[in-house]
Amino acid sequence: MPSNSSPEPGFARDAFVLPRAPGGGDAVYLAGNSLGAQPRAARRAVLVAVDDQWGAVGVAGWEECGWWATPQRLGDRVGALVGAAPGQVVVGDSTSVQLFGALIAAARLRPGRSVLLSDAGHFPTDRYLASSVARLTGLTLATGTPDALAPDGDTAVVAVPAVDFRTGERWDLAAITARAHTAGAVVVADLSHAVGAMPVALDDLVIDLAVGCTYKYLNGGPGAPAFAYVAARHHDVLDPPLTGWTGHADPFGMTEDWTPAPGVGRLRVGTPPMLSMLALDGALDVFAGVDLAAVRAASLALGDAFLAALPEGVEVVTPREPARRGGHVAVRVSDAEGLRAALAHRGVVVDARPPDLLRFGFAAPYVTLDDARTAARELAALLG
Repeated sequence: MPSNSSPEPGFARDAFVLPRAPGGGDAVYLAGNSLGAQPRAARRAVLVAVDDQWGAVGVAGWEECGWWATPQRLGDRVGALVGAAPGQVVVGDSTSVQLFGALIAAARLRPGRSVLLSDAGHFPTDRYLASSVARLTGLTLATGTPDALAPDGDTAVVAVPAVDFRTGERWDLAAITARAHTAGAVVVADLSHAVGAMPVALDDLVIDLAVGCTYKYLNGGPGAPAFAYVAARHHDVLDPPLTGWTGHADPFGMTEDWTPAPGVGRLRVGTPPMLSMLALDGALDVFAGVDLAAVRAASLALGDAFLAALPEGVEVVTPREPARRGGHVAVRVSDAEGLRAALAHRGVVVDARPPDLLRFGFAAPYVTLDDARTAARELAALLG
């Protein structure tokens, strides 16, 4: 496995299976901000789980193979990548399920307050769920850009992303959290476009709750389970809305009433999806011994190479300042979907977001500087 404290772009390329280009060879894969490439270790982990665990011991795998402990064991592995001390992160369920639980639990931490503040440009599931949570809790939903949100004494929850999913703009979580806490509000951060692409210091930022997916920069595979973080200071009073049996203090006691498990374990809901969780477990090996600050530097270098190779006149909507840039760069074009398909035909895989954005993702473990420059040249050729 890679072990490098100062990696260069593409430092773990050999650890991945990259999609094939139409003419043969590896594609230039710049869609890792949507679905990460396949780590070879993830495939091996799934085969072991299927053949040597499930196939060999069956139901005994929950104890003999450590399946039951995986949501929190894996949570600590993810927690190390987002600046969370052990015991504060749990893995399982989808990002939408985790976010719903986090928003409701956050609102319950501030009874008597009346407003849920959220990013107006949040990812759709975040916006849809914020609206639903507001209706369920009786809160008033108010929205704006993250850096302009102004919480006050009526604000219960401030829900923001670390990185804008369309433009790739990186928001100042430290400033947002400070304003929220000054007003007495609770912060829920969505780290889906940040985890694995840059350091995130949840404990140092004093963020209250956070969620994130694992199939983008963490390369956990399609539909890989999401994670939830709850700061330890909230554990004793945390009141989650989804009181599933695996989050019970005595899950096999089958008691009539729900008694919360200690700590973040109470956020567990249903039976863990073990095959996808073990695929993620293997995928995380890519980050073993790697300094995330150096991964961030490598990602920014890829973005810089791409931007430098773009012709004048291409409209870049992502901030060019490194401190304000996430892991992908978005450009505005007149036919985003058509250009996406044309780039794929040329062996460059990116994604499009309606109505007019192309997103180029710079996942440092497997994207090289040549990849970034090739993508810019191919886009320039198509734009004519």
